[in-house]
Amino acid sequence: MRCPYCQSPVMKQATECPVCHLTFPRTNLLVGSVPRLNPSIADTTGHLNSKHFLKIKKRVINIENRFPQLVLQVVMHQFVEAHPFAMHAFWLLNAGQFAGSAHRGKDNHTLLFVIDPFRKESAIALGYGLEQYMKDEALNHLLDLAAPSWKRGLWEQGILIVLDGLDAWLESIAVRESAMTRTGSEDWF
Repeated sequence: MRCPYCQSPVMKQATECPVCHLTFPRTNLLVGSVPRLNPSIADTTGHLNSKHFLKIKKRVINIENRFPQLVLQVVMHQFVEAHPFAMHAFWLLNAGQFAGSAHRGKDNHTLLFVIDPFRKESAIALGYGLEQYMKDEALNHLLDLAAPSWKRGLWEQGILIVLDGLDAWLESIAVRESAMTRTGSEDWF
């Protein structure tokens, strides 16, 4: 695991970054309060029209119906440029409590997909219950697949590309975990 601010390695159970001393409460001081966000998809930037919004929301709900423990949230928002984008994603994942306060730690199966069209940055932040299943390189690859669409201002298209990749990833995890369950391991889906 890496610190979302300075990118230094951080032990999984650490309470703060050993280099910059970032903690979740400190991110609240740096960033402030959570913006008002709609469930499933929120666009505070106005880049998505109502047709795009509904198409993405339908796709998110479809994925959540297939994987009922998952909470999938897409957020388009303009974040303060003074801080690293990874810190904003970390902060929003934790402050937004998209899975609810009862689903924390290993029970947090939130998948937060954040896009800032002004900064031209995006990130996928995973709840602790999902972190073991996907490496940063794979998440970044999904975002890279959407980059050509976003460069042309086709926000909906890029978001759907990422959601399709996430859906395929979740399906592969479910298949693998199901096979492990048959051999005595526990399935989380």
